[in-house]
Amino acid sequence: MLYIAFPPPPQPSPGFPPQNFSYPPPPKQPTAASPPPGDVHAAAYATNPYGQSSVSPPPQPQSHQPTLSQSSNMAVQAQRTSVGPSQFGQFVTSTTQDDVGTFNGGSYRISHRDSNSLLTLQLAVGCPIESKPGAMIAMSHTITLKGSVKFSLKKMFAGGEMSLSTYTGPGELLLAPAALGDIIVLRLSGSEGWKVGKDAFLASTSGISKDYQAQGLSKGVFSGEGLFVYKLSGVGLVWLQSFGAIIKKDIADGESYYVDNGHLVAWNCKYKMERVASGGIISNMSSGEGLACRFTGPGTVYLQTRNVTAFAAHIGAHTASN
Repeated sequence: MLYIAFPPPPQPSPGFPPQNFSYPPPPKQPTAASPPPGDVHAAAYATNPYGQSSVSPPPQPQSHQPTLSQSSNMAVQAQRTSVGPSQFGQFVTSTTQDDVGTFNGGSYRISHRDSNSLLTLQLAVGCPIESKPGAMIAMSHTITLKGSVKFSLKKMFAGGEMSLSTYTGPGELLLAPAALGDIIVLRLSGSEGWKVGKDAFLASTSGISKDYQAQGLSKGVFSGEGLFVYKLSGVGLVWLQSFGAIIKKDIADGESYYVDNGHLVAWNCKYKMERVASGGIISNMSSGEGLACRFTGPGTVYLQTRNVTAFAAHIGAHTASN
């Protein structure tokens, strides 16, 4: 007999991303498999070896009666769940799980959280990404890098970045903050606006508009964010960086929440500077507390767990003592 060897089928191109990002769910596996055709009689004999026509019904599960302590705990939980919604907003802590998602023209993954976070971007052909200068760790040879310089008086007085790096796909791009910290993503739909600290911006898609907005003298001096902050708008994704971990605080309508200086990352509600320490100058100097940012809901605030200024002073003090 003559055998004909056919060449193997062509393999798909390894280029990223695929044409379709959404894949159908895998087929559900049957929970109970029927015996093979040859073992039908063996299975019937195993269930009824004597050929009797009547089969006894399976035993009924026993009902479990809770003990006295369990019933009391259940009653307490029922009382807790019956209470109405809380008057305070939700507090969401930081996470160490990877954040994976897609956007128009590519996909992203935030890994190695929450103090050594890394942003990995997979870009399609012609998809641009704007990022902070110096944030790139590595990239594919197919990605095109272009730098631009935009001079403005606001940036000069605010101390912001005059230049911007634009990466155009296809290929893989790795970005990371300069300090030890985390990365989060904000999805803007065009109907809301966010204020971001001048050091918190890392990267964004092409549909995001970034502008500097003045805060006022008191906020610029005492909030720790300077006279100007980023005002973000548009439709797309924004990746923000922090010093330390990032925690999210949802502030309810009418609720007030205080945030210390130098711990702001992003917010979409109003705030003002207020004095939170009681007593006079001696009390403020001894406690290290004075003015803080008072936010009023409804809204959301992203905080960072470390203060850059306080950390620099801590390192300087220990360096000088040694």
